[in-house]
Amino acid sequence: MSSQQIPEENLPVEQGTAHGAAVVAGDPFADPGLPAHRPRIQDIDERAARRSERAVAFMFTLSMLATVGFIASYVIFPVDKIVFIWPFGHVSALNFSLGLTLGLALFLIGAGAVHWARTLMSDVEVADDRHAIEATPEVKAKVMADFAAGAKESAIGRRKLIRNTMFGALALVPLSGVVLLRDLGPLPEKKLRKTLWAKGKQLVNMNTMEPLRPEDVVVGSLTFAMPEGLEEDAHDFQTQIAKAALMIIRIEPDNIKDKREREWAHEGIVAFSKICTHVGCPISLYEQQTHHVLCPCHQSTFDLSDGARVIFGPAGHALPQLRIGVNSEGNLEALGDFEEPVGPAFWERG
Repeated sequence: MSSQQIPEENLPVEQGTAHGAAVVAGDPFADPGLPAHRPRIQDIDERAARRSERAVAFMFTLSMLATVGFIASYVIFPVDKIVFIWPFGHVSALNFSLGLTLGLALFLIGAGAVHWARTLMSDVEVADDRHAIEATPEVKAKVMADFAAGAKESAIGRRKLIRNTMFGALALVPLSGVVLLRDLGPLPEKKLRKTLWAKGKQLVNMNTMEPLRPEDVVVGSLTFAMPEGLEEDAHDFQTQIAKAALMIIRIEPDNIKDKREREWAHEGIVAFSKICTHVGCPISLYEQQTHHVLCPCHQSTFDLSDGARVIFGPAGHALPQLRIGVNSEGNLEALGDFEEPVGPAFWERG
């Protein structure tokens, strides 16, 4: 409806100013201004203000206790403990307690801050004109003055109970993240340096699951082996095979360039770790004529006739060799463990 269609008796009349906005008589689009400020009970009753202060401090204190509960839950509950909690059913006690306590800690900080703002901080609405994006010295001075005024109006200096409990809650919450660093452990200790290979362990063909004999390995062939006694249905199979997997290759002894490789072999049969020394990918591509093996992940290439040294790619060092021999039954066996850690380097490797 246009202004011409509005009955004259319904047009606004001049009513003065409200919060600095003048209402012009006869202008239906005039700025009505802001309503007059209505004080809250906390503004006129100090006892009500103190009740609000205690309520905010109570929420901040509960947040601190929830953070302590988060840390305690992380220590108390084992990872595999399952409990029944209605209506969620069977859940992990650790996950449930961590989620509940951390959620409460964060929620209570937010709820306390909201209650503080709604009941104790100044709620007077202030209108300000738009200004250029670039801040002038006057604007900077005004911002600092407004900040100082806001700090004063928040009563953070006068309401010491709120201030101290808020600082306590905010200081404790980050500890939840620090505790989570525990999941970076436990430290590997010597686990990355050792494998299941030991003196007398037979080499088992990973395809047939039978002990390997020298006559099973022909020149130019590539066979994969694992330690005797390692079962595929074992709970730690993947962990152990990731360190103990072997490549078995037979090379004419005269074609082996490295002296130690020749000594650790048996009739030209050499055993090298199958785990790439770059990022731990399994190596499976073998070139008969050059005796090179290629990692399919990032194309690191190793010369198996020359100590499995790196001839191309990002791998940092040669593949470890396992010293092998033949036992009384005529089967290939290990004569010890690898003399260096297999796979990529790790941070505490000395």
